[in-house]
Amino acid sequence: MAEPVKVVEYSEPYRPQFHFSPTEKWMNDPNGLVFHEGIYHLFYQYYPDDIVWGPMHWGHATSKDMIYWEHRPIALYPDEHGLIFSGSAVVDKDNTSGFGKNGKTPLVAIFTYHSMEGEKAGRNDFQTQGIAYSLDNGATWEKYADNPVIGNEGIKDFRDPKVFWHEDTQSWIMALVAGDHAKFYRSKNLKDWELSGDFGKSQGAHGGVWECPDLFPLQVEGSDEQKWVLIISINPGAPNGGSGTQYFIGDFDGERFVSEQNEPKWLDHGTDNYAGVTYNNTPNGERIFIGWMSNWDYAMHTPTDGWRSAMTVPRKLSLRKTGSEYVLANFPLEQMDTLAQSKLTKEIEVAAASSDTLKVEGLNQSQLVLKTASKDFKLLFKNDLDEVLELTMDGKNGAFMVDRRKSGKVGFHKEFGNKEHFMPLGLLGEDLYEMKILLDWSSIEIFLDHGLLVMTEQVFPTAPYNTLIIENKDETSEIQLDPIKRMDSIWRDNK
Repeated sequence: MAEPVKVVEYSEPYRPQFHFSPTEKWMNDPNGLVFHEGIYHLFYQYYPDDIVWGPMHWGHATSKDMIYWEHRPIALYPDEHGLIFSGSAVVDKDNTSGFGKNGKTPLVAIFTYHSMEGEKAGRNDFQTQGIAYSLDNGATWEKYADNPVIGNEGIKDFRDPKVFWHEDTQSWIMALVAGDHAKFYRSKNLKDWELSGDFGKSQGAHGGVWECPDLFPLQVEGSDEQKWVLIISINPGAPNGGSGTQYFIGDFDGERFVSEQNEPKWLDHGTDNYAGVTYNNTPNGERIFIGWMSNWDYAMHTPTDGWRSAMTVPRKLSLRKTGSEYVLANFPLEQMDTLAQSKLTKEIEVAAASSDTLKVEGLNQSQLVLKTASKDFKLLFKNDLDEVLELTMDGKNGAFMVDRRKSGKVGFHKEFGNKEHFMPLGLLGEDLYEMKILLDWSSIEIFLDHGLLVMTEQVFPTAPYNTLIIENKDETSEIQLDPIKRMDSIWRDNK
């Protein structure tokens, strides 16, 4: 009998090379994003026994630079109160919780308990909020003896606490979702909480359940003005179907969030950026975001074996003002560029009303940057099997499109490859702009104008893409393509 083929870790089909993914089994939402004592923590929804969703734990990974990750033991396990759903983590510097001992600063995790027994019994109070603490920078955790710290008076979807310290009121603030809106709580010690306000019953998108809130201040670029940003994930109800993330710009006084915005704004118009939240306690106060790179429409059906799901690359959030409108931009952290060292092509220029075809080995693990004023072109990523991922800039109709209907394996679920995905171009100016593309073994992330407009999509080509076709249909504007660069693997190139 032939020996079974040994799969080299992180070289399995479709395994992302510069995105975080678990060594094995199922992963979804990022949780507990926090920086402490030189370490960035990434906790995440994890089921260690299968590659489909199951009883939730908190998986754990750490990084010193937000590029290379080390896998850590499971941080939080289900207990008598229920499964461990999504939440956040804070550094309790002043030991307001009293968990600190012998001068050690506690990390405190705040999460949702989900009682499967309560759900199966048809009750509406099966989700409550609990806390746990760590005195060794996240290596081990102790759950609070008096959990849950927030009970439930009959709200079916009552979950995903995001907690932060609010300096002006000297209080901990919790943003929580309750079905179709957000609730805000205050606490002095992370144990005793009081409701202070709610938001969103008649604002924003309501095509599905609200999830994974995040609330934080950002300074408007180029000004002294500060606004508050509220991120809310929703499933279903996203602009291209299934899961998506909307945001609101407004003001927060320590109790209530107020926004004049009625229509939803979308952080990412692609179908595969969901449940994203930001880091607490970052070294320079930057707002770093990571999302789950999937969609609940088909997340449990994607064609991977042994493992399933990845995270987006870490992105810096910034707030811009265009006219009277506030816009939340998201763009890869600068340090991701350190992975893009070796050039796969030379710099080229595609003249107006012309096209070019490039054979590029390694295209499936690359960074592309182009600069143009053209609003009429196509980028075609092809392989030797004539599978093609098509990107279209259609200025006449004010849209950018991603078409993955012929991109490779699409038949694993009816919602995956059933239509083109659209992004409106209303925010994109008429002058020269940049498009940055990160292409990995099973994903593409597209950033227009430094993250003003973004699309994230999974793709599953049967063979790697190795041909790039640029069709510039604009009659006056050329397209400048920087050298395509290989993105190093964060898993295998560093070993």
